[in-house]
Amino acid sequence: MSDDPYTIQPGRTREPPTTFFGRLKSLGPGIVVSGSIVGSGEILLTAGLGAAAGFTLLWWVLFSCWIKSLIQAEIARYVVTSGDTYLRALNRMPGRIGLPPRRDGEPREPISWPIWLGLVGFFPGLLTAGGIIGGAGQALNLILEPLGVSLGGGLATVLAGLLVMLLLWTGRYKRIERILVVMVMSFSFATIVCAFLMQSTEFRATVDDVVLGLQFDFPVEYIVLAIGMYGATGVASGEISAYTYWCVEKGYPSYVGGDPTEPGWVSRAKGWIRVVQMDVWVTLVILTFATLAFYFLGAGVLHRLGLQPEGNETILTLANMYTSTLGQWSFFLFIFAAFFILFSTVLSGLGAGSRSFPDLLVTLGFIRRSNLELRRKWITGYIIVMPLVSAGIYFTYQAPIPLIIFGATFGAFMLPVQAFVTLYMQRTRMDPRVRPRMWVSWCIGATFVVMAVLCAWYIYVRLFV
Repeated sequence: MSDDPYTIQPGRTREPPTTFFGRLKSLGPGIVVSGSIVGSGEILLTAGLGAAAGFTLLWWVLFSCWIKSLIQAEIARYVVTSGDTYLRALNRMPGRIGLPPRRDGEPREPISWPIWLGLVGFFPGLLTAGGIIGGAGQALNLILEPLGVSLGGGLATVLAGLLVMLLLWTGRYKRIERILVVMVMSFSFATIVCAFLMQSTEFRATVDDVVLGLQFDFPVEYIVLAIGMYGATGVASGEISAYTYWCVEKGYPSYVGGDPTEPGWVSRAKGWIRVVQMDVWVTLVILTFATLAFYFLGAGVLHRLGLQPEGNETILTLANMYTSTLGQWSFFLFIFAAFFILFSTVLSGLGAGSRSFPDLLVTLGFIRRSNLELRRKWITGYIIVMPLVSAGIYFTYQAPIPLIIFGATFGAFMLPVQAFVTLYMQRTRMDPRVRPRMWVSWCIGATFVVMAVLCAWYIYVRLFV
């Protein structure tokens, strides 16, 4: 039985929907995570990779989109049915390191190695957040310039940070969900339309371009950008973690209930697992179409124009994807859209961080798991401080893409860890009645091997080639 009042609140069990439309109305966490997924990885790194490599790495883009969603769905299955948070699940792995006792002499729970690895990744994650909010600041500055207000990219980024802080501070899960639905859907639709309209211009993608992109060629000179894109595109390691917290905020674990011996628990668990799976696959469809649209625009327009987005001109360069296909009038459409998508990424990412950081303090023993009120105070504190910290990072180093690549590369190394943890939790701690079928476990194992080989190959290329 779960003892965490954050994940499972007594008296909130609910029967799952049994129809397609009933499940559709119960979705939500995937949309919130889409605010982070369809964001910096697509508009900055995917379009940037297309600008650098042309259509050659189309197969890599598809691979980056599709390989991680199974891990997202299955680690969410564990969280929803166990009542563990994501970090508590990581901390159940063998290989634990002890901590000094509390001030009152009470011993602390030892910490497992994935938690320590995640702590190392906290700082690259801050750089990524700085790069993303910096891109949003560049777009915001371009929006304000016609109004006679020129803040420069740095000050506009600080303003964007303040806006994020206010929205997260005043909003609960439902409000965040509604805001991100509008932002993500609007920009994704506009970009997909733009990619289709590209086909009526001299930048159109031909059948030969697509065939070239599906030949599994991988020019080594693009490995840094490609691995960064792999780590940031689709459901990255940060979004896999974030998704579990948004599932908790939505209420899925509470709907299932924390007592597996209770009559009806198994049927409720299986029903809400189906809702989670549908949520994941809807997210996958959205991100695949949006990611492909950005890649085609980057490869079709920017690559053929010889343009590479970088530095303070990143957003201006990317705007050519719209202006070259829709006409000059679309410049401000792109600027508004770029701001919305990058701003939604910051909103979603920092919103999830405000949930996972207090959970880290619980895991490390600084907050008692039963103290839900103190956890909520830390959520508020994180929301106030971290948007400004992220803006300060960009203010110091105004180059969005390198900042994002640095953090995304570390995120790529966390992906095989998450796959391994998912397998371990399913085999050792998940209730056998709600485990996935054996073929799913085999697919997770194969995914782990592929991800681990990719990480090893990247290290080899960077050190020896």
